[in-house]
Amino acid sequence: MLNPYQNTATLVSVIIPSFNHGRYLLKALKSILMQGYPAIEIIVVDDGSTDNTQEIIKEIPGIKYIYQVNQGLSAARNTGIKNSNGEFLVFLDADDWLLPEAIQTNIDYLLQDESLAFVSGAHEKFYVEHGTSHDGFQEINANHYWHMLQGNYIEMHATVMYRRWIFNEFLYEVTLKACEDYDLYLNITRKYPVLHHSQKIAAYRMHGFNMSGNLPMMLSTALEALDKQKKNLHTDSEKMAYKKGRKFYKEYYSSLLYHRLLAKKSEINWEAFFSLVKYQPELAFKYILKKESMFKSFIKKNIPAYSRKWLSKIGFYSSYSPAVGAVSAGDFDRHTPFSTQFGFDRGGPVDRYYIENFLKKEAGNIKGRVLEIGDNEYSLMFGGQKLVQSDILHIDESNAKATFIGDLSNAPHLPTNAFDCIVLTQTLHLVYDFKGALATCHRILKPGGVLLLTSPGITPVDHGEWKSTWYWSFTDSALKRVVTEAFPAGEVEIATFGNVYVATAFLYGMGVTEVSQERLDHHDPHFQVIITVKAVKGMAA
Repeated sequence: MLNPYQNTATLVSVIIPSFNHGRYLLKALKSILMQGYPAIEIIVVDDGSTDNTQEIIKEIPGIKYIYQVNQGLSAARNTGIKNSNGEFLVFLDADDWLLPEAIQTNIDYLLQDESLAFVSGAHEKFYVEHGTSHDGFQEINANHYWHMLQGNYIEMHATVMYRRWIFNEFLYEVTLKACEDYDLYLNITRKYPVLHHSQKIAAYRMHGFNMSGNLPMMLSTALEALDKQKKNLHTDSEKMAYKKGRKFYKEYYSSLLYHRLLAKKSEINWEAFFSLVKYQPELAFKYILKKESMFKSFIKKNIPAYSRKWLSKIGFYSSYSPAVGAVSAGDFDRHTPFSTQFGFDRGGPVDRYYIENFLKKEAGNIKGRVLEIGDNEYSLMFGGQKLVQSDILHIDESNAKATFIGDLSNAPHLPTNAFDCIVLTQTLHLVYDFKGALATCHRILKPGGVLLLTSPGITPVDHGEWKSTWYWSFTDSALKRVVTEAFPAGEVEIATFGNVYVATAFLYGMGVTEVSQERLDHHDPHFQVIITVKAVKGMAA
């Protein structure tokens, strides 16, 4: 990359927000470095990534790297703006890339008309799954605000080049979970002239992790951004365009939701279904008719609760479950649980109460470099500012957030004496060679490092993806023995939580909000719902 401060060309800042997109980032950076335009400043805003983003940045000199605790896409872009120096700004997502001469093309348009707030162009959509691509462009020559009210004709943000002064008046709306670019386009086109051309500027990588794949969120936030303009509509033409825009988004995203629901042969995505009910009820009804068995269930679920309970008693309606918070002793007179989702659908799992209390108590040990299995939710929640590095071990290589891939029981690639803490919650029972997993934990912990482990005792077996690998059920005595063997020179503390009521509630699928704190806190070691382990590696190990 040419040093932008050694030439007379106007500086362009390319801002790349990135959250765990290290696998794609290098291509995005190379696409900027290959631009013919001589004065480019590259700024990468790492929005709390736990992958190899920082290592990739170190490989390329001259890039301004900014790390911040995860705050979302809008906040990351705003951070980039505040730390940039360019008179022109481009925002490139880490999983996309610029096409050759993209910067020069947009610069030329802006230099031809000093009044333009931004210029935008065409793009290319690349579908990773199929390895195919097609062009994206809508021809808009005038009345840009009027057209923007009817839908986001730009579609891809990297095709836009802004003048810096626009951000003295507008920034990205951090309260929007998506469509923050659409919100910005609406605000700018309402007040200032812009230009849209047909030359291709960037490539949009379509993969399984795009934010745009969350259709219910995209629909609700597009309407939210559009509704913010309602107070600014002054002409009948603008009001009509606004109505067309709302109609377009409802029909477009609802159609996608409908076909995605139809294609799903397993359990229903209820978020998608209720989004259809809210925005396109006729499509929701059509979907119910297409799914006859679900239609029957829908009818039964909409009769009064007392009637459903009576039908259950006479054996006519086996799917009845009492409402959350309305369980009575007589409701346990049945052969099936109220929920098969560990209470996630009834206020949250009962066992999480004990797990999170344990981690909260041990939060002082969740510090430095911490490894968590599956995700790093608890590391971030209880480690916070004490974390120096948060790593994730996941068995599935397609997991974009994982920093290590592999099986904990056989992981020679994990570094020895490297971690200050390992958070291993509700996982050991899923590992066939659990002794091997504990040996790995001991090896990779630093001397004095801490393993924080939780394991289910009395529990249902998962109905979903973990059913086939649900190998073990431990007691406190079993865990004390196997962990002590794995940590021979260390310290091991074991605790149990639960009682007969909590165990029963958990087995029946009740949620934690349905059980009083008094019942949750009563301890009976004969009913071990959760077992917790704190194991400290010996200093001489």
